[in-house]
Amino acid sequence: MSNNNNREQLLKHLLSFVSENKNELFEKIIRERTKYVTVVLEDIFQPQNASAVLRSCDVFGIQDIHIIENRNKYNVNPHVVHGASKWVTLHKYKKQKNNTLTCINTLKEKGYKVYGTTPHTNDCLIQDIPLDNKFALMFGTEQEGLSKVAMDNVDGFVKIPMYGFTESLNISVSAAICLYEISKRLKIADIDWQLTPEEKTEQLIIWAKKVIKSGTLIEKEFLEKKLSNYTGSGN
Repeated sequence: MSNNNNREQLLKHLLSFVSENKNELFEKIIRERTKYVTVVLEDIFQPQNASAVLRSCDVFGIQDIHIIENRNKYNVNPHVVHGASKWVTLHKYKKQKNNTLTCINTLKEKGYKVYGTTPHTNDCLIQDIPLDNKFALMFGTEQEGLSKVAMDNVDGFVKIPMYGFTESLNISVSAAICLYEISKRLKIADIDWQLTPEEKTEQLIIWAKKVIKSGTLIEKEFLEKKLSNYTGSGN
């Protein structure tokens, strides 16, 4: 039996421990989840703002968030995040000499274009960002913006149109506006932005284990039983 079938059987087993209402909610939300767009936070030192970005990512269906910790360690603010960190996937970069470059290169190797969210000579408006390739939106610190390393290595720059005297927005507000605009455009675009069947299965397994008491133990027992049946059959 293929590994995909095994994972699907595991998911079915785990979901049998989940309420009908939660099952329906999982199915509804997973259809709107995407990895086509991802978010990068570089050295955010105000946890309430970073946590608010996580909430926006969850609300607009962004599954992956990349956290760069060069100087500032990111800590979830439970009063702001309201459980959103439970449903999104955090990728942290904190062990390398230059975590920013590691993150950017990792994303590029996976086929992402990386856009810095900052006014720049060669920037484009968020509503004009190309959707023909999967991409990451990179946000810098509230006071200093993106680092020089980030500015020198991103593929392009994007900004939010502003018409008042104020020249900048809070990072959490900026992220929410960007993700709303992109989410709206993706929904009507002829682009395969949803998770693959395999990605949906793996994400649902993760979510199921988060809401089931002893979910990891149930998974372990199921896999051990499958292995025992497989070896016992003489295959």
